[in-house]
Amino acid sequence: MRGMTAPGTVRPGGRTARTAEAVFAAVIAELSTRAYADISVESIAARAGVHKTTVYRRWGSKAEIIRQALVSAALARIQVPDTGSVDTDLRMLARAVQAVISVPEGAAISRGLIIGATSSPEIAALMDQYWAARLDAISVIVDRAIGRGELPVGTDPEAFMRAMAAPLFYQLLVVRAPVTERDADLAAAATLTAARTGLFAQ
Repeated sequence: MRGMTAPGTVRPGGRTARTAEAVFAAVIAELSTRAYADISVESIAARAGVHKTTVYRRWGSKAEIIRQALVSAALARIQVPDTGSVDTDLRMLARAVQAVISVPEGAAISRGLIIGATSSPEIAALMDQYWAARLDAISVIVDRAIGRGELPVGTDPEAFMRAMAAPLFYQLLVVRAPVTERDADLAAAATLTAARTGLFAQ
């Protein structure tokens, strides 16, 4: 029904918003310091400084709290640039991703969730929703570039963004070396070169 919000959804302002901000911040802190299996509604509530019954009443389960916190982080942490040029937009986006995963908290969360998703259907479902929210927010970069004639018509935003992000997460998860701005710039440049040949066109 129009005008209603889903359970746990936060309207701007007020005590509800402050509580949600505290809980979501607690979720991110928990994910950066504990394995998913060791996190509980109680540990999240304690870190946020709120009563566990408040958390249960508003979100219902650990999975739902973490889902909403990750979706919120996906929308807030990676700003979508609009410089008028896909070259600059993608380089800025790649650097924004690099900035998140190069700090200890971001690296720990990424490692924990990505590795955990290989063995836990619950974590895998959370990750699917997280990446869907992020893709939905940043696919406008590809849409604008197609409109300006900078990329071929039919370029698939998901394939395009996956190609940009993959080298950065390879560096983080496989090489286990610092992810630098140079890595981000190379990932952006390589992705654009491939995209302009039509490699990602549907």
